[in-house]
Amino acid sequence: MKLKRMLIIYNSVANEQENFLFLQKTYNSMKKISVLLLSILMGINVFSQKQTETKATAIKWYSFEEAIKLNKEYPKKKIFVDVYTEWCGWCKRMDATTFSQPDIIEYMNANYYAVKLDAERKDSLILDDKLFINPNPTGNRSTHQIAEMLLNGRMSYPSYVFLDEMSRPITVVPGFVEASAFEPILHYFAENEYFKKSWEAYQKDFVGKIKK
Repeated sequence: MKLKRMLIIYNSVANEQENFLFLQKTYNSMKKISVLLLSILMGINVFSQKQTETKATAIKWYSFEEAIKLNKEYPKKKIFVDVYTEWCGWCKRMDATTFSQPDIIEYMNANYYAVKLDAERKDSLILDDKLFINPNPTGNRSTHQIAEMLLNGRMSYPSYVFLDEMSRPITVVPGFVEASAFEPILHYFAENEYFKKSWEAYQKDFVGKIKK
């Protein structure tokens, strides 16, 4: 009888030890899973924060002088010039729609030095040792000489001037343009496709991100 009791006690202790070891292993496993899940969640959170931080919400606009200076340094980019006036309704609509479209913002900031140029600015500027002025800065709708030069005297607003990495003119695109139609234009010049194929051929084959 005494031996039987001892065996019962021994088996009970053994079972308790097994249960303890099982619970300890389960706890350790759950702890590892919790740490792993926490690491994954933290990684996702950091990634999301970085994506939010790097995703610009507006085009980075420069003055004409700033863009020319930047293009003499590294990295060289094409220069995009939005020639506008304060009284131009279509210019304001371009700002509110096309220039506010996220894909346009992202591509423009990555591939161009974007310039806002008031065609009727009152001050003067010097470019390659040449002085450009507004001949009648106090007058009504007097055009600045730099705007006249960039648009080849064809004063239409808004107009968009594309300059290459050496700040030489490529072309001028006039008028309001919807974001879906503007996207291929930006790619066409930024990616030097204008050297390889006609605009008509490129536009036909282009597949963009922006839906019409």
